[in-house]
Amino acid sequence: MIRHAILSLAAVLPLAACTAPPPPASASAPTPADLPPASAAGVAGTVSAADPRAEAAGLAMLRAGGSATDAAIATMLALTVVEPQSSGIGGGGFLVRGTADGTVETFDGRETAPAGATPDWFLDENGEVPPFSESVRSGLSVGVPGNVALAALAHRQHGRLPWARLFEPAIELARDGFRMTPRLHRSLAGTAERAGWTAQGRALFFDAQGNPHPAGHLVVNTALAETLEAIAAGGPEAFYHGERAASLAATVAAETPRAGAMTAGDLAAYEARARDAVCGTYRDYRICGMGPPTSGGVAVLQILGQLERFDLAALGVDNPVTWHLFVESQRLAYADRELYLADADFVSVPVAGLVDPGYLARRSALIAPDATMATVAAGVPEGAPRALADGDEPEERGTSHFAVVDGANTMVSYTSTIESAFGSGLMSGGFFLNNELTDFSRSPTVEGRLVANRVEPGKRPRSSMAPMVVWDPQGRPVLAIGAAGGSTIPVQTARSIVGVIDFGLDAEAALALPFAMAYGDAVLVEKGTWLERAIPRLRALGHETVTAREVGLKANAVLYRDGKWTPARDPRIAAQIVVP
Repeated sequence: MIRHAILSLAAVLPLAACTAPPPPASASAPTPADLPPASAAGVAGTVSAADPRAEAAGLAMLRAGGSATDAAIATMLALTVVEPQSSGIGGGGFLVRGTADGTVETFDGRETAPAGATPDWFLDENGEVPPFSESVRSGLSVGVPGNVALAALAHRQHGRLPWARLFEPAIELARDGFRMTPRLHRSLAGTAERAGWTAQGRALFFDAQGNPHPAGHLVVNTALAETLEAIAAGGPEAFYHGERAASLAATVAAETPRAGAMTAGDLAAYEARARDAVCGTYRDYRICGMGPPTSGGVAVLQILGQLERFDLAALGVDNPVTWHLFVESQRLAYADRELYLADADFVSVPVAGLVDPGYLARRSALIAPDATMATVAAGVPEGAPRALADGDEPEERGTSHFAVVDGANTMVSYTSTIESAFGSGLMSGGFFLNNELTDFSRSPTVEGRLVANRVEPGKRPRSSMAPMVVWDPQGRPVLAIGAAGGSTIPVQTARSIVGVIDFGLDAEAALALPFAMAYGDAVLVEKGTWLERAIPRLRALGHETVTAREVGLKANAVLYRDGKWTPARDPRIAAQIVVP
């Protein structure tokens, strides 16, 4: 389990409506003449995604006159085909939309536990928590998928193109085939027992000897093409009702070793929801993200807020003290995250208290530039529930982030996931089903105290996803950003925002910054970067346990700089996604 923490934010204002209004006039809201042009390669807008074919799908929507929302949905659908290990319609996600006038909306498509799930969902017959693998590769791990409902809700409010038009690139990729990237091949090889668990998975991605097909192999997914065609023609009802919903539920129930398994009724009852955004400022930049059931938006704002009293620009990007401060802020933020963050429909989450400037100032005061905090515990923000316990949530992994801006300078930041690589390993209709329910604490109580993120019927598990949108001090949209990588997501996102704002880096350079993260009292730094050589300096600052290893990072952003919008993806994956 991961424990961390965080600090001071100048003017963090949790917004009380699903559609957050623009900032007051004193924030110098831009006039149309002030706004930057949004264009890339002759397209009114631009897209960043983890696969160039998904980017192309989004750009095709912009080229056809679609909105940023249209482009984001088309990108998500294409990723279902070409990046099956990470996201898609078998999972869920969060979408944050920010406009040129500063209005922000957030949409929650997080998966839900079936109505029959109970707090002891993952416990064995002896009341014990079994090995994690037994929970994952099981119907117990599958939540009701939310991405299709999320896409439909967002499209109803902000789509310009016909619903069916958004599906055309993904359908073509599935029906005509796509070439396997080195990254997908490597993921198949590393997770063969899950990707090849079902006959459908083996037929798609493995040869007769059980080996994953090589990079460059043409993958034709006719079943997925038919599923996408059905949803394109019939809308979300074709996914959540009727034969396809019944088949999906039956697939999950067949692998669920207890009562309460998913039913077609669970799919029919699913709803995506508009949620309250959580917003704040960092060095006069306005930053907004997703609130509960994800912890990501709160964590990013806490990390930045706790760092604001330190002059990071003066310290410098290559200074071990800068990264020491960054790690200390994480420790504080993640301590709060572990105790308080969960589905606010089921538990009281003190969002306003967690991002209150006074609270963050008190937390920030615990950080010293020349020493390490001996111990870190969750704080007590205003509205905090008492007697909660820290649960035993495992590491999160399989996720994809994509960012879009359209010709009206509307930003969309969308993070989509099926949890682990290839999710649960179960497939229905040509796509992998998530294992998001393992994002719950598998133990409902710890030492007699309830865990906020315990399993409950219809509840959404806590997430780390952190899609964020940013406006500059003049109120102009400048950045849409997010990441994949489970609990590393808020750290990756906050690090890159610091890179843009404090160090003036372009988007790719900000995403390429070395990685450092606290895991409890231990610190991980990215192997092969200058931070590995700085380990003695970090130890001298009091970080006794510092290790270097390779880390799986994957962030995407669109940034306005030097008169234009530029898309960027983490350069660490560039060579892995070259289409042979």
